[in-house]
Amino acid sequence: MRSAQRGVRGGERVRRAWHAATGSEVDLSVRVGSLELANPVMTASGTAGHADELQAYFPLSELGGVVVKSLSVDPCPGNAAPRVHQTPAGMLNSVGLQGPGLAAWIDADLPRLTAVGARVVVSIWGHRVDDYARSGAMLAGVPGLTAVEINVSCPNVEDRRRMFAHSATATAEVVAAVGEHCPGLPRWAKLSPTVADVAEVAGAALAAGAEGVTLINTVLAMAIDVEARRPVLGSGAAGGGLSGPAVHPVAVRAVYDVRTAHPEAAIIGVGGVMTGQDAVEMLMAGADAIQVGTASFRDPRAPLTILRELETWCARRGIRSVSQLRGAGRG
Repeated sequence: MRSAQRGVRGGERVRRAWHAATGSEVDLSVRVGSLELANPVMTASGTAGHADELQAYFPLSELGGVVVKSLSVDPCPGNAAPRVHQTPAGMLNSVGLQGPGLAAWIDADLPRLTAVGARVVVSIWGHRVDDYARSGAMLAGVPGLTAVEINVSCPNVEDRRRMFAHSATATAEVVAAVGEHCPGLPRWAKLSPTVADVAEVAGAALAAGAEGVTLINTVLAMAIDVEARRPVLGSGAAGGGLSGPAVHPVAVRAVYDVRTAHPEAAIIGVGGVMTGQDAVEMLMAGADAIQVGTASFRDPRAPLTILRELETWCARRGIRSVSQLRGAGRG
């Protein structure tokens, strides 16, 4: 408890110092479904570890939320190395959702996050619908959780290893399964952009009980070592996922389209948010909040830096509340 109080007080001191230095009085609070968050900036799953790794760089209590790396019911060793490859405008990765398993995370890692005052969003994945149902059952009643992000952008062995997110029906089944076993926790479905109509899949997730959708996950991609004549990543023919600035316009389009189709949905925009202006663009497309991912590999302080840049952008334009940006770029 004392550690949690120290983390919160530390965040408050940073905020007071910021306001004193800039004179900014921008209201950063946002509503995401049933949740009221202190600000719209979160970490993106898979880019900030399973626990409080980024606390060494800035107070995690300063963010609207900390989304942990996706967890499965059972421990997962991940993919063979190499797992990461830099591209001209981003990063290609195939880490393989390595993790300690949900029970171990609840016992060892979650307390570290709550101790520093972080608002924790747990991300879960599975191979089968039953895996998600088991995860939901394990999360039921666990204190210290803000929401659950259901990562359906991963292999589905019940359907020839297609992603759940490639099917509106499969996505709905997963979201409903989690809700059946963990009804009190807000659910966000993390979707793939590599579908014919992401708004249709989003609609299925919402109809199944999701409060919101996270748009987008990485874009399926591959790089080949032309000298070795084989894929550069250890996953081989499976390739990896592209993230970073290259996918930002894809994410903005997905957010825009889903906001058009589902005006009342909670939307979390993620994909190539490298600056405060990128965050503004995502919010103007219709996002309620944003997540910062690949930028954290370049600079672990990126989520807080982007939050400050967002606040400065608003202050310089006389925008009193960041919520005024939501959908403001839709013409």
